[in-house]
Amino acid sequence: MEMDEEASKHGAKGLLTKENLKTFLIINAGVFLLSLGVYFFKFPNNFTTGGVSGLSIILGRLIPMPWLSPATMMWIINMALLAIGFIFLGRGFGVWTAYCSLAFSAETWLMEKFFPMESPFTHQPLLELCFAIMLPAVGSALLFNSGASSGGTDIVAMILKKYTGLDDIGKALFVSDGLIALSSCWLFGMETGLFSLLGLFLKAFVVDSVIESINLCKFFSIVTAKPDEICDFIIKDLNRSCTVVDAIGAYSHEGRKVVLIACRRGEAVHLRQRCKQVDPQCFMFITNTSEIIGKGFRSV
Repeated sequence: MEMDEEASKHGAKGLLTKENLKTFLIINAGVFLLSLGVYFFKFPNNFTTGGVSGLSIILGRLIPMPWLSPATMMWIINMALLAIGFIFLGRGFGVWTAYCSLAFSAETWLMEKFFPMESPFTHQPLLELCFAIMLPAVGSALLFNSGASSGGTDIVAMILKKYTGLDDIGKALFVSDGLIALSSCWLFGMETGLFSLLGLFLKAFVVDSVIESINLCKFFSIVTAKPDEICDFIIKDLNRSCTVVDAIGAYSHEGRKVVLIACRRGEAVHLRQRCKQVDPQCFMFITNTSEIIGKGFRSV
């Protein structure tokens, strides 16, 4: 019994780590940005750029009930999809996905109760579309980068992938989102429909750009005659490691060392300055990279 209590204490301590707290805060920030963009900019302008939010706008228009607002409709759809996810995928289909789906629906519903929107903020639909795309894109990027999602149609994708083995689920979801956006041309007019289609195409590019920007690192290939001083700085000051390989100059035939290291953007500035101080004759080849897998970066 005492051993069980001790194990549960260790398990609780494992959950309350600094990294888990950071992930929790990032995910909540992502959900909040997503809710802001959807409620304050997508709903008032009827921008149906796909997904559950777009579907809720369509159904809210087709089902004329005063109490059945887009936020309420989105809550109902997300809860239904969440229940379907637990039935077909089991409890392990994604704790963060379930949490984000609940938080997203709840925050949007609370915003509707405390900040009712009778009309858009401005009379500039293109400006409103920019915020309707930018805020949810940044929020979604934060979620995806933390291994989570806002649920909704992502749950449908998980079910299709498990039971059908389809490899082009992303294309299928894109087509369904396109049909939702296209339907707004008939329900809300051609102008709103075209804005919705434009937002659908922009959304994918913005999300990918934000994710790459978040993960952007610098990869250094430093050709130097003083590798020890540079490696000491990398290990002791930057708290990172590096790889040193032998090299021979094709023109001079002199031996050199090449120091290979990947680091964050802030660290890259200090490393570049230090290399020039230690060895003014060194060559540095610096490239951008957002896919680094290993200790100190991404684990998967």
